[in-house]
Amino acid sequence: MKKIPIGFISAAVFLGAGTAVFANGNSNSGVGQSFENMLPFMQKMHPNYSKEKLQDMYKSCHKDEATMNGTNAKQMNTEKL
Repeated sequence: MKKIPIGFISAAVFLGAGTAVFANGNSNSGVGQSFENMLPFMQKMHPNYSKEKLQDMYKSCHKDEATMNGTNAKQMNTEKL
């Protein structure tokens, strides 16, 4: 009878630890998202824009006080475009 509660507790600890590791692993470990990495996706979303216009859009979204300055802000702000 004790095996069932121990099994549930073990599963909860295992899933909780897995979730924490997964969430921590998505932070790109200091690499950040540079314009060069984002360019293919931006060109797919905005096929009629030139590279210069896409770079201006990226800078306006990812600079210090920008709209998308969120959880990866420290990583993105360290890159020089």
